[in-house]
Amino acid sequence: MQLPALDAPQSPTQNAGAQTTAPPPVSPAIRQRDQQLILNVDKAYMNGLANYHDGHISAAKANFDYAVDLMLSSGIDIKNDPELSDEFDRIVDAVNTLEVDALKQGNGLAPSPAEETPAAAANAATFTVDPTVRAEAEASLKTTQSDFPLVMNDYVASFINFFSNTRAGHGTIVASLNRAGRYKAMIQQVLREEGVPQDLIYLAVAESGFRPQAMNPSGAGGMWQFMPWGTYGLDRNGWVDERFDPEKATRAYAREIKKAYAQTGDWYLAMASYNWGTGNVQRAVQRTGYADFWELYKRNNLPEQTKNYVPEILAVIIMSKNPKQYGLNDLTPDPPLVMDTVQTNYSVDLRLVADITGVPVQEIVGLNPSLLRGATPPDDAYDLHIPAGTKALFEQRIAEIPEDKRRYWRFHKLVEGETVQDVAKSYHVPASEIAFVNQLSSTTDLDGVDALIVPVAPASSPSSARNALYRTRGGDTLVTVADRFGVTVEQLRRWNHLRSNAIPAGRSLYVAEPARISTASRRSRRGSSRGSAGASHGKNSRGTSNSKGTAAKPSAHASSPAPKHKHK
Repeated sequence: MQLPALDAPQSPTQNAGAQTTAPPPVSPAIRQRDQQLILNVDKAYMNGLANYHDGHISAAKANFDYAVDLMLSSGIDIKNDPELSDEFDRIVDAVNTLEVDALKQGNGLAPSPAEETPAAAANAATFTVDPTVRAEAEASLKTTQSDFPLVMNDYVASFINFFSNTRAGHGTIVASLNRAGRYKAMIQQVLREEGVPQDLIYLAVAESGFRPQAMNPSGAGGMWQFMPWGTYGLDRNGWVDERFDPEKATRAYAREIKKAYAQTGDWYLAMASYNWGTGNVQRAVQRTGYADFWELYKRNNLPEQTKNYVPEILAVIIMSKNPKQYGLNDLTPDPPLVMDTVQTNYSVDLRLVADITGVPVQEIVGLNPSLLRGATPPDDAYDLHIPAGTKALFEQRIAEIPEDKRRYWRFHKLVEGETVQDVAKSYHVPASEIAFVNQLSSTTDLDGVDALIVPVAPASSPSSARNALYRTRGGDTLVTVADRFGVTVEQLRRWNHLRSNAIPAGRSLYVAEPARISTASRRSRRGSSRGSAGASHGKNSRGTSNSKGTAAKPSAHASSPAPKHKHK
């Protein structure tokens, strides 16, 4: 794998040579502060790059996260500090350019390897025109209904022949159209709302094969292959890249292709513009005097990939509307995505979300492909997608975990015969800490308990649960204990269920926040059969529940390279 250079690519506006007003002078103190921060960020990034190169993926991800965190937690208004803004964009772009799949292996979030897109398969092919295929296509086109202008010529027919009668072509088309089932209803709704022909959904075949996280070596990413810069209404920061959000990216695509149509007056030229850039297409029209895609094609006024782009998509549209004629009887489209949505304004690890909702973590990742770091952002609102029917369960269980611990702690469904010690060993957490956060009287007290909250500590920090119990001494009061541990008297009273300020010597007090487990919740779990619950729902000693409706019971891109174009 080729590692990226630190310098981020220049955006079109940066290369335009436009004159700008000189920024106000920066004081030496601010410049020194900025330079020190940049040095620290670069050091963390280079450490991550070294670990990544050596195959230490988990360590590399921690380094990259730390580099971004240094910027985000600096307390500086980065967007209004040109030097730091450039540094932040540079680091985020460099980290994202590294294979996202490989980075995610550190969290166990890597998706399965991607197969070729139809465009990638077609790039290596030699095309022939089968007269029979063309004649049959022309005949079927007369009865094919589409809200998009369809034509048949040798260019389109050659792609139909490739996708119909070669193993590579047929396989990539089938895979793409099957995957399209997950997003088709959503995409068609967005295109309808934006006033774009429904059949332009099939640009996604050429761009990504309907893969939300597809990455191009040029830096383009997502189902619709946007570059990291540009004004598409898609946010990018150290936590989220909305190019990978299927719905938001689809809306940006619809607006871009509609804008290209408004500028060129022709849908084929709009498609070419999406691939090559509207300005390039308009200049080709001016050079030749022909505002016609096929004339530009014949006169060699288009790049080779843009030549192929339009007929390839037309071929897919025609084939998808006549599946039996083109050997697509083996299509089994993926079922449409159905999900619940909860808004977070705190950081929660997707593994914890998977634990709580009782599904494999890959399912949560697939529902939230725009998240870059396996967790929701800590300070911004984020619409977290979870499996349909799990919203109430998620809200109940997440409320029991302190907000600032949701990026590290885990939720573990107990299985038959499992003990606190077994769970502690699996997660490398002392059994006493598990007992503390779950408010157990001892590490053997599992009466009525069939799930545990596990206080996993950040890799670079000591466990927040350690030393969280304090045994009072003579003369202690709630005021003195609160002062000693930097908490409030009200917190001590709430955590320890105290009704007065009096505390006897020798009393063990919680001096850090345990899990928020109510008395009513614990009472409702008494007498439950942990064994039967584990046998019915447990997956393994570290697994999560398969049950989505029963509350747990804690007692506590792969696409082919394309020409650089405006939207990319």
